[in-house]
Amino acid sequence: MKFAGTWHIYEMELWDEEYFNMEVQAYIRINSRGHGKFQFGLVSGSLYGGIVTEGTRKKFEFKWEGNDECDPARGSGWIKLKNENSIKGRIKFHQGDSSKFWAEKAG
Repeated sequence: MKFAGTWHIYEMELWDEEYFNMEVQAYIRINSRGHGKFQFGLVSGSLYGGIVTEGTRKKFEFKWEGNDECDPARGSGWIKLKNENSIKGRIKFHQGDSSKFWAEKAG
């Protein structure tokens, strides 16, 4: 699966780098079965999803569950490949914020 791997988030629509890299280098990690983990700022969680065809392009859509500053949180999101080494996506909180993000494949 082309979306599999560890991706380092380098930009987010709603939060600056000081926040999203607060505890660790912000990342999203997806395995070949569509399961993974992510963390940015004080938000972390596990995700699961699959590939969806949108016109002639494919995207990875996911649901997630985790924590936001120690409070339970959940939501959804999607990722599209920009090229083999970069992605763009959106992470959404259930009944809350929604932010675009951009990431590059970890070396």
